Amino acid sequence: MSCLECNRPLNYLDHRQSMERFKAALCESHFKRVDRLIRQQGIPEAAVVLYYGLKEAGIPSMLAWWDGKKTVDLAISRVKLNIEIDRGHKPLTAEQAICELESTMEAFKNGFTTIRIPELLIRHHLQDTIENIRGIIEGLKANIKVV
Repeated sequence: MSCLECNRPLNYLDHRQSMERFKAALCESHFKRVDRLIRQQGIPEAAVVLYYGLKEAGIPSMLAWWDGKKTVDLAISRVKLNIEIDRGHKPLTAEQAICELESTMEAFKNGFTTIRIPELLIRHHLQDTIENIRGIIEGLKANIKVV
């Protein structure tokens, strides 16, 4: 058992705590760093779970990426893919829906594709979610025009 970030050996409690919360083996300092990121940036824990799941699957991504206007939960910059975690707590108002649509439009104008993944899907079907993201990445790579 070692930390996914720094390969430092983990004790049982640190391993258990990080696996229960993030489904990833993290040392105490990286666990605290991720916890601070969640509190300060407001990203959902499911984004961290997906980030480490993608990392273990060999898919590099960026957690809490600033796109110039707002923080995106996850980004895979190589194929210009933004991933937002849909928390689904409350129904959207018309104003919130328009705001999200405009945000997606701006990202699309800049060449980014934005997908929204329900939090429950990540919590209960992580491997299926990762495989579908892998398929989306392959599709985006196939459509990228080389200049």
